[in-house]
Amino acid sequence: MRRHILTAIAISVCAAACVTQATSQALVETDNMPPDTIRYLDMEREFFVIGGDTVHLRFAQTETPRHGPLTEQDFIEVAKELGVEVAAIKAVVDIEAGRSHRGFWTEGKPILNFDMSIYRQMANRHKINLGKYTKSHPIVFARPNTARYGSQQAAVQARFDQAATIDSVTAIEGTFWGMFQIGGFNWRLCGTSSPQEFYRLMSRSERDQLELFGEFITRSGLLPALRAKKWSAFARGYNGPSYASRGYHRRLAESYQRHKR
Repeated sequence: MRRHILTAIAISVCAAACVTQATSQALVETDNMPPDTIRYLDMEREFFVIGGDTVHLRFAQTETPRHGPLTEQDFIEVAKELGVEVAAIKAVVDIEAGRSHRGFWTEGKPILNFDMSIYRQMANRHKINLGKYTKSHPIVFARPNTARYGSQQAAVQARFDQAATIDSVTAIEGTFWGMFQIGGFNWRLCGTSSPQEFYRLMSRSERDQLELFGEFITRSGLLPALRAKKWSAFARGYNGPSYASRGYHRRLAESYQRHKR
């Protein structure tokens, strides 16, 4: 995350004078954050110890906010960088997000697929005993309650949000994200430095989701297959060994032809 250096210096200088007020703010905010998130923020130096007190500093961002749906120009620019056809990328979007090509279900909230099986695998990897939370976090372990939350995605969001209070990294890694439905456990292959950065970019814009897809297929070795329109090879790597039983490769080919025309 880019930060204004001068802003950081100025805040650090005045922080000691405002330590009582800043400490109070830090305590309120940290009380509401999962422990793993606090550790990450401390590594990013948003929490400082000044005179024995912990101070939470916020820094101005220099990056330009991104909003709105993908444009044709977005597809053209990223396709050119990857050396693939726009129609090939749109074919993947058709299969993963549908012809609406939506990456968000509401402002700032990407399309989510919380996968309980993957979530449990990630919990085991992080040595988290989910059995301790079945009663205190029932939404996590139940099917999405559409009637209660008003829509499928709102119900999935509630499930993810509650899982994040157990451990945010495990929740991110156990979920498939955005219009390309990339598993959060692939955050390194998407070129991000942490699960939190992956979450931030997935939640920022559809252009970010498209760029993360580009990084993912490049780093995972799937780019040559997409360039050559080798649909079975791409489908096997992107969707798993059971792709054929779902006709994933055939649907990709058909979608590509439709966009090509």
